[in-house]
Amino acid sequence: MPEIKVAFDPVYCHPLPEGHRFPMEKYELIPGQLLYEGSYDQSDFFSPKPLKWELAAQVHTAKYIEALQKLTLNAKEARKIGLPMSAELVKRELIITQGTVDCCGFAIQNGVALNVAGGTHHAYAGSGEGFCILNDFAVAGASLLAEGKASKILIIDLDVHQGNGTAKIFENEKRVFTFSMHGKDNYPLRKEVSDLDIPLETGLSDKEYLSILRSTLDRLIAEQKPDMLFYVSGVDILETDKLGKLALSLEGCKERDRIVLETARKTGIPLVIAMGGGYSKQLRVIVEAHCNTFRLAKEIFN
Repeated sequence: MPEIKVAFDPVYCHPLPEGHRFPMEKYELIPGQLLYEGSYDQSDFFSPKPLKWELAAQVHTAKYIEALQKLTLNAKEARKIGLPMSAELVKRELIITQGTVDCCGFAIQNGVALNVAGGTHHAYAGSGEGFCILNDFAVAGASLLAEGKASKILIIDLDVHQGNGTAKIFENEKRVFTFSMHGKDNYPLRKEVSDLDIPLETGLSDKEYLSILRSTLDRLIAEQKPDMLFYVSGVDILETDKLGKLALSLEGCKERDRIVLETARKTGIPLVIAMGGGYSKQLRVIVEAHCNTFRLAKEIFN
């Protein structure tokens, strides 16, 4: 029976000012719930070390890296990120990104691996935005290609917001195919061009969403023949989401995860999953939707 490894460290849950709109507590509650209910054991979790800056430099500019190291981002640059910048926050980002890098190795061994955080797809080569500082999938993808551990990567970005930073970073990299299925009327206002963008109408619900995903994913696997899958499993597609504008049920969101996980299992292509966003008013809804991703990974791969 394959081990399913999960990247998590207590620093994932970083203290934020009272009333901040980013639901940071979810990073503590997700592993807590999975352990409490017995879906995962403590031995399934691993704590990543901080990423080495030279790995970040494969996709991020030297100027941006220096600004993060020295905490010299200007007020406008920090405001775009939307989190109070500190040395601790930057270290957190390095640990999360290394978690995704490590997950690649575990996915190659075991079929699937998950990061409790990550999916930081709004980070560009030279800037961060939308709660994203380093682009973990870009760093992990570039590392795999450089080491010859993958020759074609398919990024499946099903967060409600377009993976704009990822699309831009990989726009000239033919070995990475970026697929983003996102809300048409949502952040970012100015979208980038992914290899495949599917903008969804506001209010779209389960049946239409799942139908589009099924047919698209099967076609992409057949056409692109990837040997590694990355999946941003944002739960901001839920009807309850404050920022999402789509209308999926909790069950529909779970079915979306099932489609991606079963595709990976059926095709034998290693799958790395990072959580992406989720902004439902009730924290328990966010946590439940994310936990479903982990539960399904165990169900489908064990």
